[in-house]
Amino acid sequence: MLLESTLKKIRPLDKSLEIEAQKRLDSLTKPKGSLGKLEELARRICVIQGKVPPRLGRKLLFVFAADHGITAEGVSAYPKAVTAQMTDNFLRGGAAINVLARHHGVKVEVIDVGVDHEFSNPPGLRNCKVRTGTDNFSRGPAMSRPEALQSIEVGIRLVEEAAAERPFVVGAGEMGIGNTSSAAAMLCALTGAAPRAVVGRGTGIDDATWKRKVTAIERGLQVNRPDPKDPLDVLAKVGGLEIGAMTGVILGAAAFKIPMVLDGFISGAAAQLAQRLCPQAHDFLFASHLSTETGHALLLETLKLPPVLDLAMRLGEGTGACILMGLMEAAIKMLGEMATFESAGVEKKLP
Repeated sequence: MLLESTLKKIRPLDKSLEIEAQKRLDSLTKPKGSLGKLEELARRICVIQGKVPPRLGRKLLFVFAADHGITAEGVSAYPKAVTAQMTDNFLRGGAAINVLARHHGVKVEVIDVGVDHEFSNPPGLRNCKVRTGTDNFSRGPAMSRPEALQSIEVGIRLVEEAAAERPFVVGAGEMGIGNTSSAAAMLCALTGAAPRAVVGRGTGIDDATWKRKVTAIERGLQVNRPDPKDPLDVLAKVGGLEIGAMTGVILGAAAFKIPMVLDGFISGAAAQLAQRLCPQAHDFLFASHLSTETGHALLLETLKLPPVLDLAMRLGEGTGACILMGLMEAAIKMLGEMATFESAGVEKKLP
């Protein structure tokens, strides 16, 4: 099975290279530590690649689109049809992620992993559809266990294919009306948190819609009783197809030793699953930003991943991940291109 073979490839990183990376950073023409989080990014990337300075290369973002049956409970400010409509917008280059990707030089691949719509083979869309959306998890399981596994393996295969070109960094974004409900339900299932404490406003819902959303998630957890010790069970019972695919991307990136950038709340839910399947996956993850979605801070705390940025964003699509990819590239350029005190003939700090 692809998932099992991928998990076997993931190994702990050799952290000793941090010393060499730090020596290089301290030799550059700047006060020690003055580049702050950029230096931390550079050190971590050195360790993942096993090289100082690391090589640069393509920045790749997978954007997964899928629908959610939970929308039947009236949990979103937008109709389910928006998932397909926004997928078309991605393909036309008109979404926020397209603008940011062009600015930061990020390659975006759009993948239909579960949209409840049959696209007519538009250019740029990869058809990896597992099924046409999940079922309403407030009434029963979102999907079958084999479908949950299949969604994960979609993500793994995409990274396997991309790994041949040795990308510098990969990331994952999503589009799926109703997916903050699935992410919140997964967070509750895995941590025991109460829905009222972690359910947010998603697409900007009002108080009445928020109450319906909380009730739907509470009922879904009671009806399905997902097993927190079984990540696949949690995904199948209350998760989403795009969340499964992002889990696969995370595991694939760890298997091929590629830095992996998380976006916001939805990709964080995928990271929870990935870490439950393989704790070593943590070392390859970068949390791009702190979303304003209510449960995101708790989610990042459980992942033990401090966010690099806090831009008060909550869009999704991979927008936060895209911004961090640009900063990661900048960090490595600093490490590799700055002059040292010795090469520039600049005197070091007085003893």
